[in-house]
Amino acid sequence: MSAELLASRPAESESTLVLTLSNPGARNALHPDMYAAGIEALDTAERDASIRAIVLTGADRFFCAGGNLNRLLENRAKDPAVQAQSIDLLGEWIAALRASTKPVIAAVEGAAAGAGFSLALACDLIVAADDAKFVMSYARVGLTPDGGGSWFLARALPRQLAAEVLFEGKPIVATRLHELGVVNRLAKAGAARDAAIAWADDLGKISPNALARIKGLIDAAGAQPLADHLVAERDSFVASLHHGDAPEGITAFLEKRSPVYK
Repeated sequence: MSAELLASRPAESESTLVLTLSNPGARNALHPDMYAAGIEALDTAERDASIRAIVLTGADRFFCAGGNLNRLLENRAKDPAVQAQSIDLLGEWIAALRASTKPVIAAVEGAAAGAGFSLALACDLIVAADDAKFVMSYARVGLTPDGGGSWFLARALPRQLAAEVLFEGKPIVATRLHELGVVNRLAKAGAARDAAIAWADDLGKISPNALARIKGLIDAAGAQPLADHLVAERDSFVASLHHGDAPEGITAFLEKRSPVYK
């Protein structure tokens, strides 16, 4: 069977889209076909108002082994542009995950390695099995990170720790990353997917407009000075107040009931 990205709407969920990395026999190693499917799935989700949150996970209780080393060796015999195009497509998928207006949760079982780790970091939130491992082993095979791995780690961790993770390429357990604030929630082995879907369903009950704007503010916070960010917050607040979600949310709070956003 070939590497593919499976999209499904779980029967137990009303508003969550589940994207599953699937590459049987290769621990869900990545392939450009997955990148293209991921971009298309996110574009479709963006236009579907019934989808309020997205969960990214791996088949067979394993998140992702990263790039396929055999395919990389084969690409050495080809023009360098071939590999560059593949990495650019991965970058487009990473960018699409960040740009999605829907909350994206990574559900990690087994391990997230290399670009698989980058994919998890690109998500807004991470739920990991308490025995899961994360590793950026590029340097150990003479390579450097892709998929934004170095960018995400440099912002999530102190510089010295990010350097250690990238230099040594040794696995870090989920419990350690949870202590460092990189992993949001831990789950029992085998339960990360269900925990992520339950969380996604909860987020699906919150104002879609507010969540989309908050995602934008978080991303912008690291790229602009406080004065500019205060203006962005003001504009977002005013726009949100005059959006249809605000009267429902405010009225529901005052009436002590759960809001219903459309």
